[in-house]
Amino acid sequence: MAGPHDRDAKPDHERARRSHRRERREQGQRRSAHNTPEKRASANLREARQDRDLLEHGQSRKDRASRDDPDRSPRHKPRSPEKRRRYDPASYTSSERDSNPLSFDSLAKLDAYNEKVLHQPREKEQLIAPRERDQGYERRRKEKVASGRVLKDKPKRRRKTENSKEKRRVISGPLAEEGRVRRRGGYITEESGKKRFGRKTWISVLVVVLLLVILIPVGIYTSKKHAGGGGSRGSSDNGVDPANGNLEGVSEDDIPAAAKNTYLDPFTWYDTTDFNVTYTNGTVGGLSIMGLNTAWDDETQANENVPSLGKKWSYGTMPIRGVNLGGWLSIEPFITPSFFQSYKSNEAIIDEYTLTKELGPQKAAKTLEKHYAMFIKEDDFQQIQAAGFDHVRIPYSYWAVTTYPGDPYVPKISWRYLLRAIEYCRKYGLRVNLDLHALPGSQNGWNHSGRQGAIGWLSGTDGDLNAQRSLDIHTQLSTFFAQPRYKNVITIYGLANEPKMIALPTSAVLDWETKAAAIVRKSGMQQYLAVGDGFLGLSKWKGQLSSVQNIILDVHQYTIFNKNQINYPHQKKIQYACQGWTEQMQQSVNVATGFGPTICGEWSQADTDCALYLNNVNTGSRWEGNLPTGDPTTSVTTPDCPPNSGTCSCDKANADPGSYSDDYKQWLKMYAEAQMASFEAGWGWFYWTWVTESATQWSWKAGMAAGILPKKTWQRDFNCTTNVPDFKDLPESY
Repeated sequence: MAGPHDRDAKPDHERARRSHRRERREQGQRRSAHNTPEKRASANLREARQDRDLLEHGQSRKDRASRDDPDRSPRHKPRSPEKRRRYDPASYTSSERDSNPLSFDSLAKLDAYNEKVLHQPREKEQLIAPRERDQGYERRRKEKVASGRVLKDKPKRRRKTENSKEKRRVISGPLAEEGRVRRRGGYITEESGKKRFGRKTWISVLVVVLLLVILIPVGIYTSKKHAGGGGSRGSSDNGVDPANGNLEGVSEDDIPAAAKNTYLDPFTWYDTTDFNVTYTNGTVGGLSIMGLNTAWDDETQANENVPSLGKKWSYGTMPIRGVNLGGWLSIEPFITPSFFQSYKSNEAIIDEYTLTKELGPQKAAKTLEKHYAMFIKEDDFQQIQAAGFDHVRIPYSYWAVTTYPGDPYVPKISWRYLLRAIEYCRKYGLRVNLDLHALPGSQNGWNHSGRQGAIGWLSGTDGDLNAQRSLDIHTQLSTFFAQPRYKNVITIYGLANEPKMIALPTSAVLDWETKAAAIVRKSGMQQYLAVGDGFLGLSKWKGQLSSVQNIILDVHQYTIFNKNQINYPHQKKIQYACQGWTEQMQQSVNVATGFGPTICGEWSQADTDCALYLNNVNTGSRWEGNLPTGDPTTSVTTPDCPPNSGTCSCDKANADPGSYSDDYKQWLKMYAEAQMASFEAGWGWFYWTWVTESATQWSWKAGMAAGILPKKTWQRDFNCTTNVPDFKDLPESY
């Protein structure tokens, strides 16, 4: 209970309290009046420099205060030993401390900041509205309280939008010194404290997205190109994917359920260009007419030197000048090596059989259809016409018609592209030589027959079965091509490409060809039939198959596959073409001395067997002497280039034609023209082949571009009527 003296003392106490509060307000006003930004910056700068000086001497501000004022008492009561241990800076790591002495680098940054503020005009600060100053202060205060971070430098204001809130990059000094803050590409929102992406990061993201947009299709494209050891061949990728615009206006509902996702469904086709995409299940000879247009026109001329398709060609007096479409519908490794290059040799992917088996049905179908669509296109036929050709030989395989149990081949898809190719030939006035290049079981055991190895046609356990299958295929084919629309455009129909008669019973082959010819004639086809010479030599064919009308003997002439000819010097090779082959053709074409009508269905200007995979996948060459076949009669283990020419090399033969010497270019062109003249002593010729991926000396298209083949088939500088130069300045070994 308070006494009287307490009541009397209370007013004095209240007055003292009011006086104290008034003095504090006045002191605060005086301090505020003098505490300008310039003075604060100056004080900060002064303190920072003092701290730097102290650090240089290993001291702290506290040490200096204790030294200057030993009797200075602490602001609070002395700490207990436990609290002293807990807050002893020496007992903590930098990440545990409330603060750390600033490094020289940080002090330098602080100096720069304070100098900036010190010299900044006050007028700029006065232009800032009080509300904005308050917001900025409140924002900084929240950041310090919430995250313990301080602004790295004065923030740049961002324009606000209705759907956005102001954002600011922040950084923590101690964390930054310890390398635990990412300095670029982000900002922190006040509301959530979560890191977002800034302008530079978004630009980087956009760049990455654009690169992905470009590179992903290229990667897919490349992966398809190299699918299964390469996938689709390289020159299959010489253009963009087909637009397939003719599918517009066609409904998928028009495709019967049974036909959906089959080779009859145009919505599954890789390329619908120039196909009739109206569904039909119509067939002729059991072969689909799906894709064919109903109208055709046979009034086109290939060039001014030949008749239009609707007019008769005078075979025997008018030479054939044709080209093959090799490696297209029948895969041949040296023409499209990209199918095989990425496989290891021990995987034994060496032909279309092993390739399609490795890929599997679905991947093989996609890979090969893209090859069919892109390797040969309409512009190839236009260029063939422009080069002066009047015939095209189209090799194709039996799986265009059907496949048999155990076959890995892609069935029937190539049939559609074969039909389209015939229509392109019609459009450009080019007559067609249909060449069944691969028969069931393989008629020669070479990779271009589909399967490399043993001959299973007219030989082996299923030899007779495969022979009959081949006849059945001709029944279907000849029935289909006996339609009136093919009467003028298909003028030569091949029964079997290169049956290996040196390994098969000659009588069995001749008997089969007689049966096949009878089937074709019974179906209504009256075109010329072509049979291969079987490598017997033209002289062995006199009087053979004399009962068959309108039949042509097809010989394939190459010096490079013969041990006795590949090593001819340059001059002798041309001389042999002009003399030897000309004489053979003249004898063969005369029924008194030979078979009768004879053509050269394949030849090239190559004078070495150096092209990649020409002698099978992962094998060498006769030229360099690294072709061990396992058969003493065919193995070549020493170089077989011309004698006394030094070490044989394939480098120059396989080089880019731009590096060819003028002498070499002259020789290659003369060698080609000599062969043309020779084979025109018969019924004419078909060059092997129109296009390759990399083998220039096997590609008319590439050779013409390189200047080693004539621009027009009839425009030649050499025709075997003049002397052949000795080419003494041209090395024989390359």
